[in-house]
Amino acid sequence: MSGAVLSGLSSMATKHALAELAVAYAKQSGIDVVVESTGGVDAAARVRAGEPCDFVVLARDAMVKLEGESHVVARSAVDIAASGIAVAVRADAPLPDVSSEAAVRAAVMNSPSVGYSTGPSGSYLVKLFERWGIQPRLVQAPPGIGVATLVASGEAKLGFQQLSELVHADGIQVVGPLPREIQLDTIFTGAVCRGSRQPEAAAAFLAFLASPRTAECKRRHGMAQSR
Repeated sequence: MSGAVLSGLSSMATKHALAELAVAYAKQSGIDVVVESTGGVDAAARVRAGEPCDFVVLARDAMVKLEGESHVVARSAVDIAASGIAVAVRADAPLPDVSSEAAVRAAVMNSPSVGYSTGPSGSYLVKLFERWGIQPRLVQAPPGIGVATLVASGEAKLGFQQLSELVHADGIQVVGPLPREIQLDTIFTGAVCRGSRQPEAAAAFLAFLASPRTAECKRRHGMAQSR
């Protein structure tokens, strides 16, 4: 298989981990892997449109929909990693207390603007704020743009997103994860695209991504091995 190339799409949450793991896999297998990371909604839309690619990595809920629509190979999906939601502020801002549900609620209420994403964390936060009965001034990051960009520019004074999307961002500081009582761990899953011309090679790469040997890389990029 030397000289072979696999191509894939992913959401932004797994961008850094997949980039590092693609290089590691190429060294051990001789198969180059090219991953384009974009907004999860955009990645799913491109798979639905039939864009040629061998695999896709998205939040599990999105993958379930793609499999139900026959855009990925049935039963090829494998859980790769998990990531929780973290809180961020600008690099020069004071750190709010996020140690409890009550503290996070107070931080949101006291913030002039709150940034959130179009991904799973964004949908969850909107429902959480509704449950709390509060209506903060929300600023949604466009698909493919990280909440960290809004926070670094000052457009959002407080930001919520997957830790994996915040941990390497410039101009911000990660305050910490949401406390366990309100945390949401999103599972990211890979699957072989229906139009792949090398489905066995794509499945082998996904098996590598899910293997225990990749756990340390995921940890460095704000993710955890999926259980």
